[in-house]
Order: sequence, then C-alpha cells, then structure tokens
Amino acid sequence: MNDYRDRIRDALDSGGTFAGLYAVARGGPVRVALTDESGTVHVETVEPRSGVVQSIVDLAPTAAWDEREAHDLYGVRFEGHEPLRPLVDHDQEIGSWTVPVEGRDPYQVAVGPIHAGVIESGHFRFHVVGERILHLDARLFYKHRGLERSAEGASLEDGLAVVSRACAACAVTNGVAYAQAAEKALGARSSAELARARTILLELERIWSHLNDISAVCAGTGLAAGAQRFAGLTERARRLNARLTGHRFLFGTVRVGGSDLTLDSETMSDAREELESLRAESSSAWRELVFNRSFDDRLVDVGIVRAKDVRRLGATGPAARAAGVPVDARAVSPALAYDDFVPVTPIRATGDVKSRLEQRHLELVQSFELLEALLTKPVRPCSTESGAPEHPIAASRVESPRGATLCVAERDGGRLTRVHLRTGSYANWPVVAFAAVGNMLADFPLINKSFELCYACADR
Repeated sequence: MNDYRDRIRDALDSGGTFAGLYAVARGGPVRVALTDESGTVHVETVEPRSGVVQSIVDLAPTAAWDEREAHDLYGVRFEGHEPLRPLVDHDQEIGSWTVPVEGRDPYQVAVGPIHAGVIESGHFRFHVVGERILHLDARLFYKHRGLERSAEGASLEDGLAVVSRACAACAVTNGVAYAQAAEKALGARSSAELARARTILLELERIWSHLNDISAVCAGTGLAAGAQRFAGLTERARRLNARLTGHRFLFGTVRVGGSDLTLDSETMSDAREELESLRAESSSAWRELVFNRSFDDRLVDVGIVRAKDVRRLGATGPAARAAGVPVDARAVSPALAYDDFVPVTPIRATGDVKSRLEQRHLELVQSFELLEALLTKPVRPCSTESGAPEHPIAASRVESPRGATLCVAERDGGRLTRVHLRTGSYANWPVVAFAAVGNMLADFPLINKSFELCYACADR
C-alpha cells in the first residue's frame, strides 16, 4: 500500500490535482481520480487489506469527505485518518461528528437541518464566542438517494437518466460529464458539432445560474432591489432555455452518443437577440450594484479564502478563481467547444464575498461572448465518432457553474458496474465551513450565498 501513496504523491508533485476518491464495492478496490497539467484524468486503484487503505488526507486534504463517505457507505477504513468522523451515516451523538471546541466561553448554535424558505436540508453547527465563529461543522446528506448504486446494472445509455437528475441546477453539467465518460468507455469521441451543441447547453446553464447567484448575494445583504432585479433576469434566462429546449432547467437535452438539440436560423436569431438584451440589462444592473457604497462595504473582507487555502482545500470554480487561482476545466476540455478559452479572475482577487460576486459578473460577460460565437449557424442533431480505444473505466471532468465536476463510469460490456459523481458543490462545501471561521455569526448567510452550492449534489 506504500506504493499507492507514492503514486499519489508523485502525481501531485508533478503538478496534478486530486479530483475524487470512491470505493467500488464493499470489500472491493478504492479508486482515486487525479488530473495532470493537461487536464487529463487518470484513475489509480488500491486494493484494501482486511478492509484497510492508507489515508491520503495528508497529501490531499480535499480527500477528507471522500474518505469519510467511502467509510460510511462501503466500510473502508483509512489508516491515518483520525478521527474518521461519519459523513453520510448520521450518528445522533453530536460528539461523534463534530470537532470538540473547549473552554469557558465557547457555546454552540445549531442551524437546520430544516430552514426557512424552499431549500434543501443541511445542519450547520457553529462553535462561537460572543458572535465570533471559532469553528463550523456542516452536516449534509439528509436526503441521500443512493443514485450511484441505483445506476449499477443499467445500460450505459440508461445510466444518464439517473446521473443527470442528481441536481436540477447542474442537470446539463452532470449529464455531459456522464455522457463523455460513457462515450470514452465505449470507444467513441465527440464530433465538432456535438462539442458545439453541448457547449451551448453548458453556457446557457451557467448564465441563469450566475444571474441567480448574484441575486442571492443581494438578498444576503438585504438589498431587495438588486435581489429582485437579478431574479427577474434569472427568470428570463430560464424562459429562454424553455423556448430553445422545452425545459427551463434544460432537462433531457443531453444523451449518450450524440445530441438531439435542434436550433434553426429563426430560433438562433431570436436567441441571440434575447441574450443580447440580457447582457445589456445585467450590465446595467451590475453598474447599480458597483456604485452602491453601503452594499459594497458589506461584502469586503467577509468569508476570505486565500489562494493558499484554495490549493490546500481543493476549492474549485468561481470560489477558486475569486482568490486568484485561474483553474477552469473549460480551458482543458478537448471534447467541448472551448477553443482558446482563458479563465478570468477579478483584479481584486482576495477571495472574499466581494471577489466571489465580481467573479460571477466576469464569467457572465464571458458566457455571453461564448454564446454569441457559438450561435452563428443552426444546430442540428449529431452523433459521436467511432474509432477511439475502449476502456473498462473512463472519467470525464466538466466545469459546472460551481466548479469542476468529475464523473467516472465503470462497465462490464454494455452495463454499468459502478458510476461515481463528484460535483463542484461537493468539493466546495468543506471550503464554506473554512470560510466562516473568524467571521461574525450574522455573516454566515452571506458567506453561504456567495458560494451558493447545491445540497442535492451531496444528497445524490
């Protein structure tokens, strides 16, 4: 097993990054997905000895949740990961899953799992002195659905229906990540037209999501005018999705082996016109936020995640780029139409709430420009191309609005034996807990909204 740690260490020392860890089955192997500098995903395998695998959290701290989940669901023990607190298995004893904070003054504040408003279940246990947060334990997985297990035995085509329903907000991203992994397993590769169709869908998903996230930050500060204006733009973006694809959240637009997306010249023209209107109005709304001094002051130096924290904790997506770390899976996505894509970061990349908000705006501008270039000619049904090598285990990584999403598909013939989904939200939830430390208790709703992660991506 020392060889296993050596392989992981060598990959990380060579510029690779940890992308995910999962157990295949109870008593079966554990796999670790790693990306190299080109963005290619490699999967390393280790066989447990008497149910034990050496932990790699000292090499890649972001693997902590992955190891805890593999322990809870498949009984794998990770030597060196102490204490190995439960994550998915909800022990009712508070001390079993929270970090002890001792002293005369600290006390705890429990929030959730039931919240005001229509959101998913999540329990946040704050350890505080006065109003200052010393530590936060986050517990999710209240509605864990076992989607990965339910996909086992399905055909590679049918597995898509399970994976793409993991989260409504990430339906396209999750679907494309799975479809690309399944196609790679079957020895197929993306055609230029398929790459364009999927990239259009991914950027449509990103636009409504980023508009929604800006609205959420406005709501977190109590700026009702900004929240409502960007919520209205979000609604318009979703209605555009419905006109183009038949569904506001773009359900059913991805399939394994090709694309059925059809956009004729008239539809394309209408889409470009609406997108241009959305770009102009979102730019106007953004200027009103920028020049609102009281709003701006509320965001500065709140929930800071610095570049060194991004690298240590494995933060991804806008949260990483807002700290000045220009990582974006779109820049290394040969199966998608992101030619010459360059990640953007804010001028003031300090990793606070303000930076994360500014990052969303920068990416909105980028997405509007990408769609303008992609929507220049009709989109017609298309298929993958054959001739690539087949693989029993294949992985794909796609940039969601919240960060890089990994999907690994394992097959025996035409049937899935294992599928694993690790989303950008999953990667960033521990980062939210880190960002809260040192801030005031009343800051947490704003910090949380500046990440605006999906609960369902953990409850898969």
